[in-house]
Amino acid sequence: MARALLGHVGTIQFGLLLMATAAQSSHEQNQNLMANDQSKQGMGGEPHQVSGGDDPRLTTNQGLVVSDDQNTLTVGPRGPQALEDFVMREKITHFDHERIPERVVHARGYGAHGYFEPYESAADLTKAAFLQDPKQRTPVFVRFSTVAGRAGSFDTARDVRGFAVKFYTSEGNYDLVGNNIPVFFIQDAIKFPDLIHSVKPAPDRDFPQAQSAHDTFWDFVSLSPESTHMLMWIMSDRAIPRSFRMMDGFGVHTFRMINAKGEAKFVKFHWRPKLGALSLVWDEAVTINGADPDFHRRDLWNSIQAGDFPEWDFCVQEFTEEEAEGFDFDVLDPTKIVPEEIVPLRRLGRMVLDRTVDNFFAETEQVAFCPSHVVPGIDFSNDPLLQGRLFSYLDTQLSRLGSPNFHQIPINQPKCPMQNFQRDGHMQMDVPTGRVANEPNSLDEGSPREDPERGFTSYPAEESGQKLRVRPESFADHYSQARQFYKSMTDPEKRHIAGGFAFELGKCKELKVRKRMLGRLQLVHEELHDAVAKKLGMEGEAEKLEPAAPVLDPDPSPALSQYAGFEGGMQGKKIGLLTTTGVDSQLYNALVEGAKQEGAEVALIAPKAGPIETSRGKELAPDDFLAGAPSALFDCVLVAPSSEGAEALMADPDAVNWVRNAYAHLKVIGVTKEAAPLLDKAQVDPGAKGVLTLRGADDIGQYLKGVAAQHRVWEREEAMS
Repeated sequence: MARALLGHVGTIQFGLLLMATAAQSSHEQNQNLMANDQSKQGMGGEPHQVSGGDDPRLTTNQGLVVSDDQNTLTVGPRGPQALEDFVMREKITHFDHERIPERVVHARGYGAHGYFEPYESAADLTKAAFLQDPKQRTPVFVRFSTVAGRAGSFDTARDVRGFAVKFYTSEGNYDLVGNNIPVFFIQDAIKFPDLIHSVKPAPDRDFPQAQSAHDTFWDFVSLSPESTHMLMWIMSDRAIPRSFRMMDGFGVHTFRMINAKGEAKFVKFHWRPKLGALSLVWDEAVTINGADPDFHRRDLWNSIQAGDFPEWDFCVQEFTEEEAEGFDFDVLDPTKIVPEEIVPLRRLGRMVLDRTVDNFFAETEQVAFCPSHVVPGIDFSNDPLLQGRLFSYLDTQLSRLGSPNFHQIPINQPKCPMQNFQRDGHMQMDVPTGRVANEPNSLDEGSPREDPERGFTSYPAEESGQKLRVRPESFADHYSQARQFYKSMTDPEKRHIAGGFAFELGKCKELKVRKRMLGRLQLVHEELHDAVAKKLGMEGEAEKLEPAAPVLDPDPSPALSQYAGFEGGMQGKKIGLLTTTGVDSQLYNALVEGAKQEGAEVALIAPKAGPIETSRGKELAPDDFLAGAPSALFDCVLVAPSSEGAEALMADPDAVNWVRNAYAHLKVIGVTKEAAPLLDKAQVDPGAKGVLTLRGADDIGQYLKGVAAQHRVWEREEAMS
């Protein structure tokens, strides 16, 4: 039983006592922090004070002292949230309305149109109409996004990626609003404003932008042990995806699906990309930020324009409430996954994106996603983060789009009949007719009526309990799944996680934050702690922390690794060909044709932006020029100049760095014999792993085979470290 994991703690009453003790400790800590702040001076040498003077107590905007700012009011520890919770509603309402009109989070987004079609009927699982008929295509609109940065920030920041899908079904719009990471930082939506405030630019200086490598973020998460599992994911390569097309998507929360018989199961939603889930390496991502801040959106646009349509499998993990009781974690906790070894994925259908938008603002910017937009056969669970999102997203759309009529904007309009008695309001674009705008009525027999048979009905879950502000005891294990994640990684992925933590914590000026976070990592895995502490030069300085629940030692889950099961392939990849006038015509043609057969693309990079000629005199227009297209923009590279061109490249520092960086970024490098001296100048060993010398066009097949065999040359990284 999930709760059996924590049975040794004792009764719920004892759990509440522990929480009260923790709250008191937090209160004392906050008072100490406030006391320190009292000494700070404001402008003009006068003491800086907030409303309330010297009274340190947290209040609502109406001055009411808040007893608990950590938990939403629920019916029982694991029950639904109470609408009467005015503290949570005031806090989130204020947060949702902080910025106009840019989104507070997910401001930088990019979208595309497409369709969804099921592989077979899922009638045994759900009565949702769009999952019944394999011959039925449902239109979709998908918006990908970063979370922390503003609309003008760069694409390849280390960040969570939003993965939001709007299904225009025959029963109304269904919004599956998820991320590319299956867990989240917090367990209760009441903490969301705090999380985002911590990661956004500091209010006194308005930087750093679009990154979490600063004190306020790490101070918050180091004081929030529930964030530990998410931190493992965000410090991994998952946070710097190669492209939107090569990115997983997750619904994050536990939902319900209900079939026509009224039978319900819990489900977790997954999107699995056809091209595989692949990522950048950190230094490569930093380089791309400067060379092409629109790297991800350009990639999506170009692939659709070229007819290379991105595709994902839509999958679920399905399990009964009774099965969930047997897990050693709580499925209502959004900081937990359901390992695939326990519940395998079931493929329900595929999604294809085949059309770019006609107008970015009208569609991508104005699209409004709400988790509360569901259809019959899909329902919610009592996940406290999900429960808060059901309120927050609608409130956000009212702020951003200015009216409850945002559903009339074309991108948000259902593609099925829509009628009700809602009237007027700002930006009303419909022209309702008739004298009746109420129900029930007997004056207009043609007006819409309820349909108990086909209409949406909530699953009749039984709920009971006291109204409380507590976290369930079953949410208290913050480290076991974080440990499982780390243990499931390949050696390169482990190195990258340690590097991510070290880089970010190294940007923190407050030593107490670093020490506290090292204490968290020590609870996750000693190996990880040691690696990060060594990089920071802080061995033996971790703060001693006690977990709220025993830390288990789960077996690794290979499905959590991006690369443990990597099957290779060239599809969707981009080859950077650095060449000059006089390039071997046969080699060039063989490369372009071979890449096309593998579903890859060749980008021609020349020393200058002007055209070049092949050895047979054919003019070629470069896709880019050397100084404007660093090798970081490509998945693999080939250097194939003419003999004369090779001499010019040898004298060009950009060419030398182009090859040197490709090697450092672990790419497969191909060189012709003319370019071989360039390797020596770039200090690249021609016999190193993943460095291939081509004698001519006949070796192109071998080069492409070497590229397809691995996403990165990980052995090279280990040798360099």
